[in-house]
Amino acid sequence: MIHHLSVSAENSQHVAQVLGEILEGQPTPHPYSQGGYIVFLLDEHGTEIEVYPLGTELTPGDSDEKRAYTKNPATSRFTATHAIISVPASVEQIEEIAAREGWLMERASFGFDYILLWVENRQLLELLTPEMAVQYKAVTHPDNLKKLFAFPEKQ
Repeated sequence: MIHHLSVSAENSQHVAQVLGEILEGQPTPHPYSQGGYIVFLLDEHGTEIEVYPLGTELTPGDSDEKRAYTKNPATSRFTATHAIISVPASVEQIEEIAAREGWLMERASFGFDYILLWVENRQLLELLTPEMAVQYKAVTHPDNLKKLFAFPEKQ
Protein backbone atom coordinates (compact mmCIF):
# COMPACT_ATOMS: atom_id res chain seq x y z
CA MET A 1 0.00 0.00 0.00
CA ILE A 2 1.23 3.47 -0.82
CA HIS A 3 0.50 5.84 2.03
CA HIS A 4 2.26 8.90 0.72
CA LEU A 5 2.90 10.45 -2.69
CA SER A 6 4.67 13.65 -3.64
CA VAL A 7 4.04 15.57 -6.86
CA SER A 8 4.93 19.02 -8.13
CA ALA A 9 2.68 21.74 -9.47
CA GLU A 10 2.95 25.15 -11.05
CA ASN A 11 0.31 26.34 -8.56
CA SER A 12 0.79 24.04 -5.57
CA GLN A 13 -1.86 25.67 -3.38
CA HIS A 14 -4.57 25.42 -6.05
CA VAL A 15 -3.65 21.84 -6.99
CA ALA A 16 -3.75 20.84 -3.30
CA GLN A 17 -7.23 22.39 -3.00
CA VAL A 18 -8.52 20.58 -6.10
CA LEU A 19 -7.00 17.24 -5.01
CA GLY A 20 -8.57 17.79 -1.60
CA GLU A 21 -11.92 18.17 -3.35
CA ILE A 22 -11.53 15.01 -5.46
CA LEU A 23 -10.14 12.94 -2.57
CA GLU A 24 -12.35 14.47 0.14
CA GLY A 25 -9.15 15.43 1.93
CA GLN A 26 -7.87 18.46 3.81
CA PRO A 27 -5.05 20.56 2.30
CA THR A 28 -2.68 22.42 4.60
CA PRO A 29 0.62 24.28 4.09
CA HIS A 30 3.72 22.07 4.22
CA PRO A 31 5.70 22.76 7.41
CA TYR A 32 9.14 22.44 5.76
CA SER A 33 8.71 23.33 2.08
CA GLN A 34 7.96 26.96 1.33
CA GLY A 35 5.04 27.04 -1.07
CA GLY A 36 4.33 23.33 -0.59
CA TYR A 37 1.10 21.80 0.63
CA ILE A 38 -0.02 18.47 2.05
CA VAL A 39 -3.44 16.96 1.38
CA PHE A 40 -4.37 14.68 4.27
CA LEU A 41 -7.16 12.23 3.57
CA LEU A 42 -7.66 11.79 7.33
CA ASP A 43 -8.27 8.08 6.76
CA GLU A 44 -7.25 4.99 8.70
CA HIS A 45 -4.20 4.50 6.44
CA GLY A 46 -2.62 7.90 7.03
CA THR A 47 -2.84 8.67 3.32
CA GLU A 48 -1.38 11.97 2.16
CA ILE A 49 -0.28 13.68 -1.03
CA GLU A 50 2.37 16.38 -0.88
CA VAL A 51 2.24 19.05 -3.59
CA TYR A 52 5.52 20.93 -4.05
CA PRO A 53 6.15 23.97 -6.22
CA LEU A 54 7.38 22.96 -9.67
CA GLY A 55 11.17 22.66 -9.66
CA THR A 56 11.42 21.49 -6.04
CA GLU A 57 13.96 18.70 -5.63
CA LEU A 58 14.49 16.66 -2.50
CA THR A 59 18.15 16.10 -1.70
CA PRO A 60 19.97 14.60 1.32
CA GLY A 61 20.33 17.25 4.00
CA ASP A 62 21.05 18.11 7.61
CA SER A 63 17.58 19.36 8.63
CA ASP A 64 15.37 17.63 11.17
CA GLU A 65 13.87 15.76 8.23
CA LYS A 66 17.35 14.70 6.98
CA ARG A 67 16.56 16.21 3.60
CA ALA A 68 16.78 19.56 1.88
CA TYR A 69 14.30 21.22 -0.42
CA THR A 70 16.14 22.84 -3.31
CA LYS A 71 14.88 24.66 -6.39
CA ASN A 72 15.90 23.63 -9.90
CA PRO A 73 15.02 26.48 -12.29
CA ALA A 74 15.71 24.24 -15.33
CA THR A 75 13.22 21.53 -14.38
CA SER A 76 10.93 19.99 -16.97
CA ARG A 77 7.19 20.57 -16.70
CA PHE A 78 6.69 16.80 -17.06
CA THR A 79 7.65 13.77 -14.99
CA ALA A 80 7.41 9.99 -15.08
CA THR A 81 5.91 10.06 -11.58
CA HIS A 82 2.27 9.03 -11.55
CA ALA A 83 -0.03 6.92 -9.40
CA ILE A 84 -3.34 5.09 -9.48
CA ILE A 85 -5.44 6.44 -6.64
CA SER A 86 -8.83 5.26 -5.40
CA VAL A 87 -11.08 8.27 -4.89
CA PRO A 88 -14.57 8.66 -3.42
CA ALA A 89 -15.62 10.96 -6.30
CA SER A 90 -17.81 9.76 -9.15
CA VAL A 91 -16.89 9.95 -12.83
CA GLU A 92 -19.34 12.82 -13.20
CA GLN A 93 -17.76 14.77 -10.33
CA ILE A 94 -14.28 14.26 -11.78
CA GLU A 95 -15.48 15.30 -15.24
CA GLU A 96 -17.02 18.46 -13.77
CA ILE A 97 -13.86 19.34 -11.83
CA ALA A 98 -11.60 18.65 -14.83
CA ALA A 99 -13.78 20.82 -17.08
CA ARG A 100 -13.85 23.62 -14.51
CA GLU A 101 -10.04 23.53 -14.17
CA GLY A 102 -9.40 23.12 -17.91
CA TRP A 103 -7.46 19.91 -17.18
CA LEU A 104 -7.36 17.08 -19.71
CA MET A 105 -9.32 14.06 -18.53
CA GLU A 106 -9.79 10.80 -20.40
CA ARG A 107 -11.44 7.51 -19.56
CA ALA A 108 -9.33 4.44 -20.26
CA SER A 109 -9.38 0.69 -19.83
CA PHE A 110 -6.67 -1.90 -19.32
CA GLY A 111 -8.69 -4.86 -18.08
CA PHE A 112 -10.26 -2.37 -15.64
CA ASP A 113 -11.70 1.09 -16.20
CA TYR A 114 -9.86 4.14 -14.91
CA ILE A 115 -9.57 7.89 -15.44
CA LEU A 116 -6.47 9.72 -16.60
CA LEU A 117 -6.47 13.17 -15.02
CA TRP A 118 -3.70 15.48 -16.20
CA VAL A 119 -3.31 17.89 -13.26
CA GLU A 120 -2.38 21.29 -14.72
CA ASN A 121 -2.19 19.37 -18.03
CA ARG A 122 1.28 18.14 -17.00
CA GLN A 123 1.09 15.71 -14.02
CA LEU A 124 -0.69 12.38 -14.58
CA LEU A 125 -2.88 10.91 -11.86
CA GLU A 126 -4.90 7.80 -12.69
CA LEU A 127 -8.11 7.75 -10.68
CA LEU A 128 -10.35 4.88 -9.67
CA THR A 129 -13.92 5.57 -8.61
CA PRO A 130 -15.27 3.08 -6.05
CA GLU A 131 -16.70 0.92 -8.86
CA MET A 132 -13.45 1.05 -10.81
CA ALA A 133 -11.45 0.09 -7.71
CA VAL A 134 -13.39 -3.19 -7.52
CA GLN A 135 -12.37 -3.97 -11.12
CA TYR A 136 -8.75 -2.98 -10.43
CA LYS A 137 -8.52 -5.26 -7.39
CA ALA A 138 -9.94 -8.18 -9.36
CA VAL A 139 -7.47 -7.73 -12.24
CA THR A 140 -4.50 -7.24 -9.91
CA HIS A 141 -5.34 -10.15 -7.60
CA PRO A 142 -2.13 -12.21 -7.19
CA ASP A 143 -3.64 -15.25 -8.97
CA ASN A 144 -4.50 -13.13 -12.01
CA LEU A 145 -1.13 -11.37 -12.06
CA LYS A 146 0.64 -14.73 -12.08
CA LYS A 147 -1.33 -15.62 -15.22
CA LEU A 148 -0.44 -12.34 -16.94
CA PHE A 149 3.23 -11.91 -16.01
CA ALA A 150 6.28 -14.17 -15.79
CA PHE A 151 7.63 -14.03 -12.25
CA PRO A 152 10.85 -15.82 -11.26
CA GLU A 153 10.44 -18.88 -9.11
CA LYS A 154 11.04 -18.27 -5.41
CA GLN A 155 13.89 -20.28 -4.00
